[in-house]
Amino acid sequence: MLKLAQINKVFNEGTPDEKIALDQINLELKAGDFVTIIGSNGAGKSTLMNMISGALSPDIGEVWIDGKNVTKLAEFRRSRLIGRVFQDPMAGTAPSMTIEENLAMAYSRNKKRGLRRGVDKQRREFFRESLASLHLNLENRLNAKVGLLSGGERQALSLLMATFTQPAILLLDEHTAALDPSRAELITSLTKQLVEKNRLTTLMVTHNMQQALDLGNRLIMMDKGQIILEVNEETKPTLTIDKLMAEFQRIRGEKLVDDKTLLSV
Repeated sequence: MLKLAQINKVFNEGTPDEKIALDQINLELKAGDFVTIIGSNGAGKSTLMNMISGALSPDIGEVWIDGKNVTKLAEFRRSRLIGRVFQDPMAGTAPSMTIEENLAMAYSRNKKRGLRRGVDKQRREFFRESLASLHLNLENRLNAKVGLLSGGERQALSLLMATFTQPAILLLDEHTAALDPSRAELITSLTKQLVEKNRLTTLMVTHNMQQALDLGNRLIMMDKGQIILEVNEETKPTLTIDKLMAEFQRIRGEKLVDDKTLLSV
């Protein structure tokens, strides 16, 4: 469902500010894989997500989604294959539009446009049922402006919008990092529920090591633009935070004072 082949990306090449953002990245996700990504700031995690979404183009390498080479496909065209939830709860939704209008836009993302009525009775009922699964009473607030929702409610809505069109790949870019602990726990639970229910192929960046261990069937660790560790579905259930820290030290030969040196728990 997702294949990255020999991806390289350099920013400010040939200048004193040159930075190798991605260095020989090879990664493949089969249908239904849920891969969590951990790594320190500047490791290349967000650049990787932007490379998949089409916000950035590789200097070298290819991006394949759902069996299609999308390397040169524009971001807006690639979006029909991708669902994405960002760190900022204000991103990914239109605050001046209602919940129903936002859902209608997301629903039409991978469908042919026409002159038919935007939301009919059947579609509205589908929206209500989908919202009810969030257990936030949003199904009774279809006409509420999204800008009036709390951060947690808005992130839950963004997550639903990104998943209910069955994207070929779901990208979760630190989507709980900006929330308070209780809301982050809610969104984490909803993520697990929606990914499993829809059997979505998912790539999730997180700074929370425990979250990276609890969610998904595979894990990768990035550092300095490289994937330095890949953990398969057989090994992942045996991992602990201490084991991950020890593995980082073994690979890089660097002693960590604590886990927060790599990422926050």
